[in-house]
This record gives sequence, structure tokens and C-alpha cells, in this order.
Amino acid sequence: MSPRDTAFLIFADCSMLDFTGPLSAFDAANRVAGRSLYRLTLHSEAGGLIRSSAGAMIQTERIGRTSFDTLVVAGGGAPREGLVSAELRRYIVRAAARSRRIAGVCTGAFVLAAAGVLDGKRATTHWRMAAKLQQMHPQVMVDSDRIYSRDGSVWTSAGISAGIDLALALIEDDHGAELARSVARELVVYYRRPGGQSQFSALQEIDGGSERIRRALAYAREHLQHELTVDVLAEVACLSRRQFDRSFATETGQTPARAIEQMRAEAARLRIEQSQDTLESIARATGFGDADRMRRVCLRLFGQPPQAMRRLARQEDAGSELSAPSGVPG
Repeated sequence: MSPRDTAFLIFADCSMLDFTGPLSAFDAANRVAGRSLYRLTLHSEAGGLIRSSAGAMIQTERIGRTSFDTLVVAGGGAPREGLVSAELRRYIVRAAARSRRIAGVCTGAFVLAAAGVLDGKRATTHWRMAAKLQQMHPQVMVDSDRIYSRDGSVWTSAGISAGIDLALALIEDDHGAELARSVARELVVYYRRPGGQSQFSALQEIDGGSERIRRALAYAREHLQHELTVDVLAEVACLSRRQFDRSFATETGQTPARAIEQMRAEAARLRIEQSQDTLESIARATGFGDADRMRRVCLRLFGQPPQAMRRLARQEDAGSELSAPSGVPG
């Protein structure tokens, strides 16, 4: 089997790990397999040297060829601000049509969205940029909690290191789970990372652009122990159910149900780690109703159950106390 042509499209001010992470995963697949599975190239709109956000210069080829097995679009300063040229949009459209698959890492999703490649598709990006992606491209179904997402031949990933998770999934799709696991061991990373982006994001930063949505979110934070239906929140926002659903998704990049679940999970996490309350009482106080439901949500969002979260917090506290210097009498 001939090597799969795998191209990376990068931009000025890109995060190095956006493309070097998945690039290293494909390179490791070649080394682990003992043969060339992937032929790797770096491209940019103008070609030549591209300066990363860290100041390192990367040599690239100018875009031209549009047929690859896989085209991976990394993020950068211009894409996340929506500064995508008409030429680049046309290039992405042709590449998406002629390549077997196309992928966006981090804010690379903005490039795919600007070219219309994500229209009507489910996609993800860095959690901090998810609401902006949804606002700029309302026709995209943004899932802010996924580490990576696949919708047909279009793949997207969360930010920075999540490009490695994406590459492992692409390798598994091409060559099976055994090779993907071996590559993960070679890179000393999770084969499948537990939990979603919520374990890394600051859930308290969920916010709306309008006063009405901010009012609904503030009400929800203060009444987590109560039933918070969409109808209740729409009434607080003084909007119809339909208007509220549309405005909430556009301004936050999430559904109301997902946002409420995340706020409850964050409130529960703080109590689990900082209090002596029973898990059952914490579940009731944060609106989960029972400890089993809270456990399932914690596993999905944080990658570990409440008992493990509490145990780890206590171990960290104990370590801090042991490492603190003793007082010196005055």
C-alpha cells in the first residue's frame, strides 16, 4: 500500500502544538509500523516561512494541489478572527471535494466553516472559541464538549493538544485500534482520553452576549437546586421558548440543557473537593437529584467519578501540607 498523502495547512501566529502534535502522531505511526504509512507535507496560503505564535519559523509549500488523502487545517490568529481570504475559501472547497477527508484542529474549524464545509454538520473547536464559532456560523452544529468530532468525511478537534487525539482517531480509522494504541504508547498519551473538554474549561465563563441571556444564566446559577426547564429560563429572559432556544445557542454555543448540566457539574465538583458533605446531599443541592446521576455526569465531563475527585483533592491537600515550610519562632 502506498503512503497516504497527509497535508497540513498552517497560518501565521499558529500554535505549534496544533500541527506538530498530530504531525508527530502520524510520524510515530510510520516508525511503529516500520514502513511509510503517511507522506507528510506542510502548506500555507503564500508558502515559504511561517512564524508561529512562539516565534519559531516553519518552512511551508504554497497551496496549489487540492487532492490529498487527508488535509488537516490547523488554527491561527487570522482564522479565529474570521480573516479568511476568498482564495483560501475556494481552495478549501476544492480540497474538501477532492480529498478523502478533511480535518480542522482547534480554530482550524473557523476556516472550514468560512468555506461552508461545516454547514449542517456537527463540529467542535477549542472550548473558549466555541461560542464565537456558533455566533459567526450559526449553520454549524457546534458541540463545545467534544475532544474531537466526526461528521462524515469532515473531522474537527478541540484545541491545542486535542489534535493528537484527532490524529489517533484518524490512524485507527485507517489502520485499526492496535496501531493507534501503539502510537499512543509511543507518544505517552491516552489512547482515548477520558471525559470531554469540560474537565479543562472554566465552566463559570459560560456567558451570553445579551442582557436577557445573561439574566437567565444568573438565575440558573442561583437556583441550581430547582428544576430549570427551558420554559422557566425563557420566562426569566422574557423571551418565547423558540426565541430563547435560538438566542441561547447563538450566544453561548450550547443548548440550555448542556449549559445547566455543566454549571451543576462545576458546582458539584467544588463541593466534592472542598466540603465534607455526603455525595447524596451534594447531588440534591446542585440539582442532580441523586448521587448516581451526578456520578454519570462527572464521569462524562471530568473523566472520573466523584469519589475519585474527592480522594485526589485530599491527596493534593495532604501533599501541600507536607511540603509547606515550618514556621520559625520570632
